[in-house]
Amino acid sequence: MTDPASHPPRPGSTSPAGLDLDRLTAHLARHRPELTDAGPLRAHLIAGGKSNLTYVVRAGDREFVLRRPPLGHVLATAHDMAREYRVISALAPTDVPVPAALLLCTDPEVLGAPFYLMERVPGVVYRSRAQTDPLGAGRRHELAMAMMDTLAALHTVEPASVGLADFGRPDGFLARQVRRWAGQLDRSRSRELPGIDELRDRLAASVPEGANAGRIVHGDYRLDNLLAEVTDRAGVTVRSVLDWEMATVGDPLTDLGLLLTYWDVLGDSDAAEGNPVADGLGPRAGFPAGTTLIDRYAGRSGIDVGPLHWHVALGCFKLAVICEGIHYRHTLGQTLGAGFDRIGELVAPLVGYGLTAARER
Repeated sequence: MTDPASHPPRPGSTSPAGLDLDRLTAHLARHRPELTDAGPLRAHLIAGGKSNLTYVVRAGDREFVLRRPPLGHVLATAHDMAREYRVISALAPTDVPVPAALLLCTDPEVLGAPFYLMERVPGVVYRSRAQTDPLGAGRRHELAMAMMDTLAALHTVEPASVGLADFGRPDGFLARQVRRWAGQLDRSRSRELPGIDELRDRLAASVPEGANAGRIVHGDYRLDNLLAEVTDRAGVTVRSVLDWEMATVGDPLTDLGLLLTYWDVLGDSDAAEGNPVADGLGPRAGFPAGTTLIDRYAGRSGIDVGPLHWHVALGCFKLAVICEGIHYRHTLGQTLGAGFDRIGELVAPLVGYGLTAARER
């Protein structure tokens, strides 16, 4: 079917692009009428999201959040709404802070794509130096440590204890990750990408055993996928972990490798300066070095971290593919919001550092 979100709203419509409020209202009236009792729906797109689309929806004084896949060129398995909904529902009773899940709709006839609703959690998403610089060195350190403590809490949850025993396939997880992102790359190629095929081949030829497989993996864990609260009285609190679209059960070191890719690779790259994917991250932005983050995580999780060269190389490859997919959607005019024009600039430095890391193993 044609995604109605691919067309602009009607003149005078109060619906933002990608979200038909009339259709949503009708669906909620059938399945969650209490969400609309307070009045007509209003909504706006939250700026900053570079993958799935996220909207704040209001009904009177009540607010909740709607998530749906991006417009056009959707990579297979990369924007799974049911996956996000299931994992935040499962983690609700644990020490991992997640929003309350409200409604899942897998019928694309309603909004043109599957979507789900969750509660809106108060807090700040720190994604730029304009936000993190005023925190000062002490608060930035606390924020980084809280980020790692939350990741350690996630990785110590036993999947079977929260109904996620069948959420992934730990055996052969790392090899499948390489194949999966190689496949995503093939579906996003629109230009020459020097070195990326060599990086893929080096990763495939040197897959480690993955001794830690069998943990819940977020799949895209980074600072700006957290809602945090920073106050003089209470310090730093992580209020919620967001964006679970790539969550699974597998090797937790992949979360560390990708986090270090954002933190030490992009965070120390000239290409990341002012870039919406990496601005405000890492030591260049006044945060502790990646080694400090890993030490904190290891002490809290009890997981044997070991050398992370291969996992960082995988993180570089995965993020390069993601950035290339976003760049491709931008060239097709299928992105909403600002900053997409620069994301393609990150692919080359990611590939270069990934090759360096892969050769160090």
